[in-house]
Amino acid sequence: MTGPAEIHAHIYPQDRVSLREVGLRDGLQLVKAFPSSAAKHEWLVREHAAGVRHFEVGSFLPASRMPQFADVRDMIAAVSSLGGARSAALALNERGAADAVGTGLDEIVCVVSATEEHSQANMHRSRREAVELVGKVARLRDEKGHKAIVNAGISMAFGCSIAGEVDPAEVLRLAEACLVAGADIVGIADTVGFAGPRQVAELTAAMARLCGKHPFIVHLHDTRGMGIANASAALDAGCRVLDGSLGGLGGCPFAPGATGNVVFEDLVFLCETKGFPTGIDLDALMGARSIAESEMPDEQFYGSIARAGAPRVVAWRA
Repeated sequence: MTGPAEIHAHIYPQDRVSLREVGLRDGLQLVKAFPSSAAKHEWLVREHAAGVRHFEVGSFLPASRMPQFADVRDMIAAVSSLGGARSAALALNERGAADAVGTGLDEIVCVVSATEEHSQANMHRSRREAVELVGKVARLRDEKGHKAIVNAGISMAFGCSIAGEVDPAEVLRLAEACLVAGADIVGIADTVGFAGPRQVAELTAAMARLCGKHPFIVHLHDTRGMGIANASAALDAGCRVLDGSLGGLGGCPFAPGATGNVVFEDLVFLCETKGFPTGIDLDALMGARSIAESEMPDEQFYGSIARAGAPRVVAWRA
């Protein structure tokens, strides 16, 4: 089993920023049509060539419900073939977890909602049962001798479009409960884009105190145009692992008002300007975006870098 020390030292080192590209999972949840498996593979290859190393590639849900993830096993295998790349996929129940440990997956993603209302809508479980599932996934991973780390994300951490206000203390309680249950890493998500920089900075700082030397994830949506500002606030408050989606695609099907993630390309630019090298080539990244745009011509893609390009001077790299 990979423990917190290995996560800190090798997977998500705290001396630099790690960017997780979630376009092939979160990004495809609400699309009207989705790319072919061949196009997804090319998406991966081009992003990897651009320097991306963390990929969330799908969800272990029945293909009848989420046909866009029917090829999740093939996508995991594709990531495994790329040097230094790591795959993540979502498991919302015991069956999904059992399927996950039958693959070469590097990271099993579980979700715990900050509100009971969203937990029932999203998973048909209470929050207590969702935390228990995190423990079951960790134990199953250990029993099978699987290498994957267990990631527990707290959705609706900054406010819920179903229940309204969310107490930050409750988010921290749930994050701690997930760690006690067996999660290797936890995260907080602004699922419906309710937060501004002050709220993000405050909860991120509290997460940094809770997790100490160990990494945690901040997952932001740009529903109200605050995504990049919030990401900057998270970096300033100590976060070193951030999620983004190519072209700003994404949104939770069971969260009214949820729209796209932070634009991955813009997130790379932000980190570089703040002095956090990402190892990602923005111009090369645009090649992956062109695949997604050609495969999904009816989808709305976002991004300032895509519109204006990166500055043609070196000074923007802080």
